[in-house]
Amino acid sequence: MFARLHLCSHLPPRIRQVKVNPASIRTFSQAKFSHPRSHGKSFAHRSELKQAKRIVVKLGSAVVTRGDECGLALGRLASIVEQVAMLQNQGREMMIVTSGAVAFGKQRLRHEILLSQSVRQALHSGQNQLKEMAIPVLEARACAAAGQSGLMALYEAMFTQYSICTAQILVTNLDFHDEQKRRNLNSTLLELLRMNIVPIINTNDAVVPPPVPSSDLQGVNVISIKDNDSLAARLAVEMKVDLLIALSDVQGLYDSPPGTDDAKLIDIFYPGDQQSVTYGTKSRVGIGGMEAKVKAALWALQGGSSVVIANGTDPKVTGHVITDIVEGKKVGTFFSEVKPAGPTVEQQTEMARHAGRSLASLLPEQRGEIICSLAELLTEKKDEILSANKRDMEMATSSGRFSQALIDRLSLSTAKLNSLAIGLRQLAVSSRDSVGRVLRRTRIANNLELEQITVPIGVLLVIFESRPDCLPQVSALAIASGNALLLKGGKEASNTNRILHQLTQEALSIHGVADAIQLVSTREEVEDLCRLNKIIDLIIPRGSSQLVRDIQRAAKGIPVLGHSEGVCHVYIDSEASIDKAVDIVRDSKCDYPAACNAMETLLIHRDLLRTPIFDQIIDMLRTEHVKIHAGPRFASYLTFSPSEVKSLRTEYGDLECCIEVVDSMQDAVDHIHKYGSSHTDVIVTENEETAEQFLQQVDSACVFFNSSSRFADGYRFGLGAEVGISTARIHARGPVGLEGLLTTKWVLRGEGHSVADFSEQGSMKYLHENLPVPQGSFN
Repeated sequence: MFARLHLCSHLPPRIRQVKVNPASIRTFSQAKFSHPRSHGKSFAHRSELKQAKRIVVKLGSAVVTRGDECGLALGRLASIVEQVAMLQNQGREMMIVTSGAVAFGKQRLRHEILLSQSVRQALHSGQNQLKEMAIPVLEARACAAAGQSGLMALYEAMFTQYSICTAQILVTNLDFHDEQKRRNLNSTLLELLRMNIVPIINTNDAVVPPPVPSSDLQGVNVISIKDNDSLAARLAVEMKVDLLIALSDVQGLYDSPPGTDDAKLIDIFYPGDQQSVTYGTKSRVGIGGMEAKVKAALWALQGGSSVVIANGTDPKVTGHVITDIVEGKKVGTFFSEVKPAGPTVEQQTEMARHAGRSLASLLPEQRGEIICSLAELLTEKKDEILSANKRDMEMATSSGRFSQALIDRLSLSTAKLNSLAIGLRQLAVSSRDSVGRVLRRTRIANNLELEQITVPIGVLLVIFESRPDCLPQVSALAIASGNALLLKGGKEASNTNRILHQLTQEALSIHGVADAIQLVSTREEVEDLCRLNKIIDLIIPRGSSQLVRDIQRAAKGIPVLGHSEGVCHVYIDSEASIDKAVDIVRDSKCDYPAACNAMETLLIHRDLLRTPIFDQIIDMLRTEHVKIHAGPRFASYLTFSPSEVKSLRTEYGDLECCIEVVDSMQDAVDHIHKYGSSHTDVIVTENEETAEQFLQQVDSACVFFNSSSRFADGYRFGLGAEVGISTARIHARGPVGLEGLLTTKWVLRGEGHSVADFSEQGSMKYLHENLPVPQGSFN
């Protein structure tokens, strides 16, 4: 459709044009308009933007104009119209302040000039010369006059596709400084909003007078309309707008010109922060620069409207930038008058990175001291910890929003704290030679030696649900491996997490590195944290399979270490021991059914059906109140069977399991490969040859023989603690302890060597001799 809209003369005159004229405008009583919230105070947090009812979207010249500055970016404009229409149809009141008339008019006038050239001149000039024919410099006011009607006709055609009517309003600076005209403008806009019409406002660039110098951004009541930024700000305050979205050709406000070294996007900008920003040049089109945008935004903020400056030209985000902002996502720069008491998450991450480097440079004994101190604090302060945990448990139970499995994970006890302390002390001992350990040494040539050593990954982000015992475990592993750590726990465990983090920082402070571990307690959404790819090196989710999947989708260029689900199997072979089978199944399913290493599917050899071993297993499960679901083959053997399972890939996380029948060990392996999650799988048999085949063939992170699946745990493996269990096939697999949080670097020691020395004409030859690896750490 838009291919036919390149000239405004081709469009029907369907626009509703409104001129601000005292004689022709009917006054509309503001009392008829019911606004959802009292205006006068902007939103303090991004998450509150979802409540925005009245919204102005300002489209800068670079957003609506093509790269050649002649004509409009139709595809980009169409996606913006779609988003505005979507929000309008949700019941919000949308207004657009748009540029583009000059560009549209320039396209039309250039076209008319070319057509008006003499046909004879065109024929004699030749095709190539015709293309290079000089076009006179076009005056901007003339372009605006020629382009305004076409621009509005285009908007009308686009919004009509969503059954939305638009109206045009052209204003100048005088329309705001003349009190009667200002009231008329306000009344007109309110009437249009009441009628569910989207007003499209633009400065009347064909006749616009110069700004009034004496009234430029000097207070809430006056602002000089110099460009569409100042127009949008003035409009936002006049109309008591909840949110002003200013779209430009940059991601938002940077602390220095975008593209320069170390330029950082400012997530939240507060009044008074102007001194921390260095502004660059203006946009390639338009008349306003970022400094003008910031001044206008702060003026609107002072008047009670929230403001977001964001990118409206990036093809990766254009199709959802407006709706993302309204949904409260971290897009662009959010202007807020409420400065948080603590640091932002970006500042926390930078603090953690800086302190983490100091942590990594400590002696192994010093890091061990910190971990032992934390272990002692867990037992010394257990009453305070359990009191905080009790408050979390009571709130979680009374809310009715959490399953029993999640509440069980939330619970702490004296036994759990004691077990944590033991694991931490074990980790402190085993981690003495972790960071800086030499893995290999090679003599490349005479007096040229190479070493590969272990080093920290950098900054870790661990996101965990319910389980507060995760916090000291992960913290101890980060300390042992010299990594900085950012922790994001669930709100349901906020009291417990807070005191555990305080104890962690207390332990870290004995060597002056308290900032190395940070707890995110702001309103940051997990999806926003996953976008911090420039300052976070690895994300580790600990929680439900849904949490892991959500984080894997949300991660923007950051590796994610985790398992998708914990669909663990126990296979009872035809040659299994009755006692072993019953005990292993009981422990695997009933010891802690909410754990990711609990059995979810029991595979039974066909020959065991209607035998004592089968009967005893079923009786035990019933005694333990385990709800049984029948797999398709198992159900076919029974006259009256339990409910047939809906999916063989279900992780129940409770006293439930599936029972399925297989014909052989190989059949069990095939079933695990098809329906399992590569977490933990078990065989119970007295035939060692069968067991070895199972252990070799099952491609899971943990594969066990005659032992419970619940052994899949970092502490039980002797790792001291774990950050989680990984089912990935790179970097780390299974329970991820200290080794999984280290990477390597290569250190070369020479005496002025150069590669040219080893060329055919050079004087040196490669040796590549393996050398003994020394004991102890690099540092």
